[in-house]
Amino acid sequence: MSFLNTAQTVFQTEIEALSKLQVSLDDSFNKACELMLNCKGKVVVCGMGKSGHIGHKIAATLASTGTPAFFMHPGEANHGDLGMLAKGDVLIGISNSGETQELTALLPVVKRLGVPVIAITNNSASTLAKFSDVTLDIKVEKEACSLGLAPTSSTTATLVLGDALAVALLEAKGFTADDFALSHPGGSLGRRLLLTVDDIMATEDELPLVHSSASVTKALLEISDKGLGMTGVVDKMNNLLGVFTDGDLRRALDKYIDIHKSTVDDVMTKNSITMPQGKLAVDALNLMQKHKINAIFIVNEKQQPVGALKMHTLLKAGVI
Repeated sequence: MSFLNTAQTVFQTEIEALSKLQVSLDDSFNKACELMLNCKGKVVVCGMGKSGHIGHKIAATLASTGTPAFFMHPGEANHGDLGMLAKGDVLIGISNSGETQELTALLPVVKRLGVPVIAITNNSASTLAKFSDVTLDIKVEKEACSLGLAPTSSTTATLVLGDALAVALLEAKGFTADDFALSHPGGSLGRRLLLTVDDIMATEDELPLVHSSASVTKALLEISDKGLGMTGVVDKMNNLLGVFTDGDLRRALDKYIDIHKSTVDDVMTKNSITMPQGKLAVDALNLMQKHKINAIFIVNEKQQPVGALKMHTLLKAGVI
């Protein structure tokens, strides 16, 4: 027995099912999208068994892409959870046969509530299809299972159809990456799209700053005390004139500059790279990587330093 051959057969069978579904999409798909787009309540996804597992995923994808949705188990719905469904909602019923008893038993009540039904089924002549306002036929001729019994091609086709609905609605609503991040605040994407430099920068007493007339020795003590590997150099109006870093120190020593007699403005880097406050932390990361620096000052609109960031802080915050 070749496991690899079996795997290739499964792939091919499911690819063929998806290809057939792709070319068979018609105006029913548009009508389903319009029903969901105009929904004043929530999209409620309902399915039993493997269809239920796929339904959970479809509901989650819809919810995370700007279409409020949740999954309702048909068995529990028959024993009280149907109260989750309300006028203004849209129901997506999923059943390969279209005759799943737990699901079809709900349909008369659903219709009495005036809730439109979108059927996802492999049987356009089924009870589910007859009760539905829109029927999306997945048109799967055979399962990838060699016995033709285990839901395989049919569940894949249903899942992809659900993804297509979600993405079509996402685009119709103008849903953006920032919107996506708002529904994923705990994930790495949310951190990258929501976290600003103001949220994580060192401020006030943590900010390494010296006056331009300060000695190099004092600047070195400030770097050591604040632990950012640099200090900002400011004038009497607190305008940032430049930065002094470990690299500037090495360059000064290479030029045999007497650091005990020199002031920091003699050895600092002028016109240093800065980042405006309020910007995304990921923008600061990109800027630092572009210029190959490990720390950066955050400035206000007057070019006065209000914060500082180092690469390690971005790493701890999960931006990297």
